[in-house]
Amino acid sequence: MAALPDTDHSRAVLIGTASYRYMPQLPAVEANVVDLAAELCDATVWGLPVQHCTVVTDPQNPSEMLDPVHQAGEEATDTLVVYYSGHGMRDQDSADLYLALGGSRDNVGYTAVAYQHLRTALRTARASRKIVVLDCCFSGRAARTLAGAKEVLAAEAAVDGAYVLTASPRDRLALAPDGERHTAFTGELLRVLRFGVHGAPDLIDLDTLYRVLHERLRSKNRPTPQRSEENGVGRLAMIRNKARAARRAPAGPVLAAEVRSAMVSTGLNVARMLRENGNTRDALNILRLALREQSSQGQGGLLAVQLELSEVLADTGQVHEAIEVLELAFQHVHKVYGPEALLVCRRLADLLQESGNHIQACEVLKHALSLADNDLRTRP
Repeated sequence: MAALPDTDHSRAVLIGTASYRYMPQLPAVEANVVDLAAELCDATVWGLPVQHCTVVTDPQNPSEMLDPVHQAGEEATDTLVVYYSGHGMRDQDSADLYLALGGSRDNVGYTAVAYQHLRTALRTARASRKIVVLDCCFSGRAARTLAGAKEVLAAEAAVDGAYVLTASPRDRLALAPDGERHTAFTGELLRVLRFGVHGAPDLIDLDTLYRVLHERLRSKNRPTPQRSEENGVGRLAMIRNKARAARRAPAGPVLAAEVRSAMVSTGLNVARMLRENGNTRDALNILRLALREQSSQGQGGLLAVQLELSEVLADTGQVHEAIEVLELAFQHVHKVYGPEALLVCRRLADLLQESGNHIQACEVLKHALSLADNDLRTRP
């Protein structure tokens, strides 16, 4: 019987470069990595423990980008997932793929991280399965390189057990649509994770995920993803299919708490769809209802609702109420370091600074740095 990768022996490293000194900014990238981390850690999607999911935002040098990959590669024995979102570059004198850093300059490869260095980290990883997801321009070059295409010597290309999923073909640009929260590729990926695939099995494997993404992006006339795999990794079941779970009849009596939890989860998903379609007013009303319902329960998806609601409030100019919502969220996450705590701190600090509360903003950021420092000190 198919089963998901063992979360105790798996790791994920999600890297995003959104801010640049010499290249166009990519604000959607920060939302990409944080929202993807939340979905991978969601027990109804995969259930990866938060401490096994490392989020790297705006790395400034190769070590900041690659050290977390090497560490995760040493820890994971089942599955290693590495995701990068940001500018992809081609060196002026070669056809190789480079992953941009904050200070990278276009067409100057030595200012970025050569993809071959990430490939080396994957080769030395202990995990039996390695999954690479690249949401950047020219990312199809990585699929070619890891796949062992005819242009590359087998000895240079071999990465045992690797599956590479890329946002675009080798000579195409990826897409970050104006006004959308996520890039085109990652936005579609998140929709699959959040809502599932009708007609697919209970567990969705990598090849099914690729086919669904390819069909949906092509139907929207957006760059289509590419893939390559070794050792049949494409058959690996990776996520639970929420579309199936939504239709399955519950076994045994249904508790009131379970009904409330399902209502909140459904409300959150409906609000997200309304936002994507530009219906902010109805999304706001649903999120407020979901927050009241979830608060009475005191657990579950409270943080996800708070984050979504605060963002809608800020977008509609209701900054004071957004700060109040984030301050409540801060009380739940201020003792534990993770992608959710980091996002809450950053959003709260930004809104506090925007409203003129600079001292409070600094205190929130200092707390985030303290959490990160304590996390590094306690890691084995």
